[in-house]
Amino acid sequence: MTDTTAPVTDAADLRGRPGAGALLIEQMGEAGQRREKRRDIRPLGRLLPYALRHKGHMAMAVLWLALSTAASLALTVSARGAIDNGFEDGGARLNLWFMVLGANALFLGLATAVRYYFVTKTGERVVADVRKGLFERILTLDPAFYAQMRTGEVLSRLTTDIALVETLLTTSVSFALRNFLTLIGGTILLFVVSPKLTGMVLLVVPLLLGPIFLFGRQVRKLTVASQDKFANAVGFAGESVDAIETVQAFGREKSAIARFGAAVEAAFGVSLIRIRARALMTAMIIVVMFGGVTLVLWLGAQDVIGGRMSPGALLQFVLLAVFVAGAVGALGESWGDVQKAAGAMERIDELMRSTPAIAPPARPHALPEPPVGEVSMSAVQFSYPGRPDLPALNGFSLTVRPGETVALVGPSGAGKSTVFRLLLRFYDPQSGVVSVDGVDVREADPTAVRNRFAWVSQEAPLFSGSANENIRFGREAATVDELRAAAGEAQALGFLEALPQGFDTPLGERGKSLSGGQRQRMAIARALVRDAPILLLDEATSALDAESERLVQAALDKAMSTRTTIVIAHRLATVLRADRIMVMEDGRVVEEGTHAALKARGGLYARLAELQFRAD
Repeated sequence: MTDTTAPVTDAADLRGRPGAGALLIEQMGEAGQRREKRRDIRPLGRLLPYALRHKGHMAMAVLWLALSTAASLALTVSARGAIDNGFEDGGARLNLWFMVLGANALFLGLATAVRYYFVTKTGERVVADVRKGLFERILTLDPAFYAQMRTGEVLSRLTTDIALVETLLTTSVSFALRNFLTLIGGTILLFVVSPKLTGMVLLVVPLLLGPIFLFGRQVRKLTVASQDKFANAVGFAGESVDAIETVQAFGREKSAIARFGAAVEAAFGVSLIRIRARALMTAMIIVVMFGGVTLVLWLGAQDVIGGRMSPGALLQFVLLAVFVAGAVGALGESWGDVQKAAGAMERIDELMRSTPAIAPPARPHALPEPPVGEVSMSAVQFSYPGRPDLPALNGFSLTVRPGETVALVGPSGAGKSTVFRLLLRFYDPQSGVVSVDGVDVREADPTAVRNRFAWVSQEAPLFSGSANENIRFGREAATVDELRAAAGEAQALGFLEALPQGFDTPLGERGKSLSGGQRQRMAIARALVRDAPILLLDEATSALDAESERLVQAALDKAMSTRTTIVIAHRLATVLRADRIMVMEDGRVVEEGTHAALKARGGLYARLAELQFRAD
């Protein structure tokens, strides 16, 4: 059962509300505008703690990076020696110099391979740690966070944005550092070979740096905007695929395709502007760089003719100039990759820095052991985020004693499911106290609180693993016999054993290979195997046929006899045996008692019962 008192910004609700997508796109657009104001690469600093965990591999990567760069520059020295000295005495030492060149090339190949291994391994390791850390943070964020950000947007940061960071760490960083070292080492050697010509080369540098920084900033801003727009497209695609049956049932395929196409085209339009800016930046760098080098080489040729420079020195200068020029051009390309990764890391960092509103206190109070199985809510006032003027619970109080079964009934929107959300501490009330086993849940670890509950929701979500894995989700340490026993109690044993591989049969994404009733029985089995002292049932049998409902209800009655149980039901026939029935309306309790007493009172419950039982 879903309350209409749930927040309008709840992610699940937003998918079905007109204009909700526009609201979220607007929110994410504002976030993108805030990110665009950042003009540096400081977000990449968040990667440093992850990298420092692997200092040994980093050291080896830097060592072999330096050795491979040195070997590359040493080729120019060997080539100069071969030209200037190899032809002396009729070429007597020519073979020796070419052997030196060959050995140099062999070492360069070895050093490059080792460098690639350590750089890539370190980068992949850091990315794996970032990916795990991000997913860990995602799972700690509470429902209020996901009311403001779509699942597709979160997944975009977990996949697309991390892929950009991965490219930076495994390829671009190595490429950039090697070219940076080549630039430094090559420049030093250029000064050694010919200070005059080198000075003229350096005059070209300011002309190169201008386009890099001028266009680089624009490229980064456009990259962030493109990532934001693509995330919108991914978010909408995820919603459409997730609700594919609804899309097809209402004949909205063309509309969904058109909307996704528009989002993709918007992302492409921004990317096209970025591509043009980067292409222009590259063209300007190449023209200035090679034009200047050509002029300098012409002057060097004049020095050789005048006897002021040897042919070998000119060859070395040419090779060094090519290396340095190539390094400068490559650094311009790498700077674009760095900025793309910085934009991606900024988006990732937003999630990493998000803090859940529901978190353990500094010194959590321990819940009593063994569990008591008592829950209490006293004068609870609660409104969902974004709707402070419409309370979901208004002065609500409830006490359920150990082993007692209490049913919550009432019209949709009365606040019944909200009670479960507060007990499970998905939210905290604005006022009042929610306690489990005598401990205020705000003073306890949320995980410890939730371990006291076994919850069966109306939606009965499953996962893409096997039946075995889905039931064991309730308690990871459960044995095979306990899994089968729980499945038997939930009346799921028959259809599970009939599957091709029995309990080990994959159920498909979200268990969609099963019927709604089968998924609900799986969810009940998952709750039963948890063996928690408090059972929360939210329309647990609503998707079952009459015969299955009778069998499952018998199993639930047996489970409820040894547990504290709170039941939410629209169908009053399922709560007739409850110790107490609490009738809710507008977020408060309006009636309380047994079925017979409430029916005799002639109030809201009596009217609901009359409508239902007359229909039956």
